[in-house]
Amino acid sequence: MPKPYYSLFAVFIIVSCHAQTYSTTSTACAPSKCGTISISYPFWKKSSTNVVEFCGYPEFGLECLDDHAIIRFPTDTYRVSEINYDDHSITLLDIDILEQPCPRARHNVSLQNLPFSLSSLDLNLSFYFNCSSYPSSVEHIVCLQHDKNQSYVFVAGEEVKNGYGWVRECEEHVVVTVKEEEIDVSNLISDFGDAMKKGFVVDWRRGEDCAVCEESGGYCLFDPSTKQSSCLCRDGRTVAKSCRKGTQNVGRKIAIGVGSAAAGALIVGICVYLFIRRRKNSYVMSYIQSRSLSSDPSSKDTEKGSQSYTQSIIPGVHLFSYEELEVATNYFDSTKELGEGGFGTVYFGKLRDGRSVAVKRLYENNYRIVAQFMNEIKILTRIDHPNLVKLFGCTSRHSRELLLVYEYISNGTVADHLHGHLSKPGTLPWHIRMNIAVETASALKFLHLKGIIHRDVKTNNILLESNFCVKVADFGLSRLFPHQATHVSTAPQGTPGYVDPEYHECYQLTNKSDVYSFGVVLVELISSLPAVDITRHRHEINLANMAINKIHNQTLQELVDRNLGFESDFKVRKMISGVAELAFQCLQSSKDMRPSMEEVVETLKDIQSDGKNRSQPEVMDISSTSDDVVLLKDDPPPPSPDSKAVSNTTTPNTSC
Repeated sequence: MPKPYYSLFAVFIIVSCHAQTYSTTSTACAPSKCGTISISYPFWKKSSTNVVEFCGYPEFGLECLDDHAIIRFPTDTYRVSEINYDDHSITLLDIDILEQPCPRARHNVSLQNLPFSLSSLDLNLSFYFNCSSYPSSVEHIVCLQHDKNQSYVFVAGEEVKNGYGWVRECEEHVVVTVKEEEIDVSNLISDFGDAMKKGFVVDWRRGEDCAVCEESGGYCLFDPSTKQSSCLCRDGRTVAKSCRKGTQNVGRKIAIGVGSAAAGALIVGICVYLFIRRRKNSYVMSYIQSRSLSSDPSSKDTEKGSQSYTQSIIPGVHLFSYEELEVATNYFDSTKELGEGGFGTVYFGKLRDGRSVAVKRLYENNYRIVAQFMNEIKILTRIDHPNLVKLFGCTSRHSRELLLVYEYISNGTVADHLHGHLSKPGTLPWHIRMNIAVETASALKFLHLKGIIHRDVKTNNILLESNFCVKVADFGLSRLFPHQATHVSTAPQGTPGYVDPEYHECYQLTNKSDVYSFGVVLVELISSLPAVDITRHRHEINLANMAINKIHNQTLQELVDRNLGFESDFKVRKMISGVAELAFQCLQSSKDMRPSMEEVVETLKDIQSDGKNRSQPEVMDISSTSDDVVLLKDDPPPPSPDSKAVSNTTTPNTSC
């Protein structure tokens, strides 16, 4: 065959294959039934046909077993009892409990990263199974009694009214989601079984492009390789959005031609993208590495040259060899792990000179990770404050991995002590928490004066020394703030529960974003609760929202950790009330309503000194300084300002 015809033959093969794929996919995308369940976009019926593009989202494939539609999540399997395409909701039944006369849930609902969310129609129930200690005033579940041990059910969050201690004597805690309309909360013991068997509702997110496609009579396809949707028309055409454009015959020819060209362009685009990315990574790595090094890695001058170049970019940064840190961490022994973050794992290490260090081992060596690596070095080498963690150095270009070396802080994080593995009643009394708040705020004030926004303020990033002095850490997401700028426009980053809502909505980062996150930290210090907890009532999953509601409704006592002496010690009550008021101001949705970090420090020091100096109780008169901000107004304090409820606890010296 002459060479010119090879190209025509190749085009013919490509067009034929595309046409066959569209025909097969069009048949597979047609709505189907499984028992009484109608399956159409975004759901699709699984079959043995291997179709590259899904008729809907990949996670929404349904199996049909014995006329029952089944959906499999990464950890759980559910029966689908109803799909409401108008409300974009689906009702799910836990298969494990359907045949049980007395349902016994084995796991929490886990949606993970699926495009689902729990519906506002749902209610969470907390089950505590096989409890050896329990509140005698609460009715137990008779059908789940195990020997002398009992099981209980509560509306999630209500169990705390019966104290905390007894729940630690329960074998298992499971949170179950049911439809709120199916249960009488005043009669949980008799109603929970039927409610569980009627399932719960989750909502799904539907793309606008797919809605336009369906309205024009097409089927919405989803390509997992490009993460893009397209519209497959009934006549075999594929278009970007709607099937109403153009005539069928012309449109089909155009679609086939465009599809063929797109396939070729996609391959070329991927190659170009990989080439550019490789060049970009190479450029970044060359930025932090020595271009003047000997080509022979075994040369004696190699490490010296590398260190000289690194220090010429960032003066004062010590360069460690990978082998030195490998030995210091016992070859990154898993037993040496101190914690894990979004960009790497931190290990405890012991250097040859005897210093204890924390070594952050970054996950990958790509452009994004290198940017975080360089950003943290740049930030930490230009600041020096007693409440900021110190950077000792980093690795060189010849390291197998990027490693950062910090001073070792021995006493864990504030999160560990509040609601983590180090949390015990009474071990973190109020005067220590107050000191943590003051020192953390002082560190953030210092950063802001230096033109630095931390951007990831949270209790997991506040380290504690043995005497409970603060060291703020983790500057991978921090930003240098331009002089006289009002904000920095950047995509929101941070930790859920701490991110400034105005920053999240408007993409405008300011130092008031740190103030909002610090407000969440203050609430954690008051309550000992985590910033986000999906086992709480749906209106209280986010701690900031819970705190705003409690303070606004003058029910602060429901938020405060009972072990702090809020009800028994006047001075503690006065200080906690003041800190709650400050947290309320920090958590305002508008940045203009929040105080500056400098004002926060002054307020905290005033509260702290007032608490130390006050010896007689006074009636509090806390009023709003603005009509737009509702502040805390508390009842007169109870008697016994001389109570020893807190002072009796033995605590370490907190002098820094």
